[in-house]
This record gives sequence, C-alpha cells and structure tokens, in this order.
Amino acid sequence: MSTAIELVEEWLTLPDIAENTGLGISKVRRMVEDRAIVGFKHGDPVVYRVPALFIDGDAAVKHLRGTLVLLQDAGFSDEEAIAWLFTPDDSLPGRPIDLLRANNRGEVRRRAQALAF
Repeated sequence: MSTAIELVEEWLTLPDIAENTGLGISKVRRMVEDRAIVGFKHGDPVVYRVPALFIDGDAAVKHLRGTLVLLQDAGFSDEEAIAWLFTPDDSLPGRPIDLLRANNRGEVRRRAQALAF
C-alpha cells in the first residue's frame, strides 16, 4: 500500500485552511479536535498538514468525520486512514475520498465498517 504522502496531491497547514475558508484558526483547530478532519506532521518544514480534499468550501467534507471514526475504530492511525481514503479502489469505482466529496457515503462506510471485523 502506498503511503499517504505519495497518494495525496495537495496538503494544507491549519493556517492555510483558516485563510482559505475565512474561519478563524481556533475553529480550524476545533475541526481537528472533533476529528472532522485529520492530518499528521510531515513536509519541509515538518508541520501538521491536512489533505486539501478534506475541505469543501468553508467546512469539512460532509460524512468525512463518521468515516474517520469508523477507520479509527478499525485500528487505523490518521496516516493510514488518509492513505485508505486516497487509494483507488476499482470496485467502488475510484477513491473513497472522491465518493465522500460527491456525497455518496454508503459504500464507503460499508467498506470502512468491514475493516473493523
């Protein structure tokens, strides 16, 4: 399986998200605390970064939080969850993150739940 760093095309820092969305940095940090979005420290300089596709307008992608919780329950780290969401799956078709962005959570959630068993 490829790593999250290889699979994600664009990463944003929390200040980037605050600037792009018009939300205050405290609201962006709250999104991380509430697990509406996740990321991990990497890059140059090494700072906390979140996949840009986790943001839709001025909010987290709808249904992302629930999927992240399911993946966490299955034992996935944040980096592993990101890699799973961005790994193409021919049976979906496409990547789970693309289906979530298209507001099609059903099959993505079924797959995430199956990972827990």
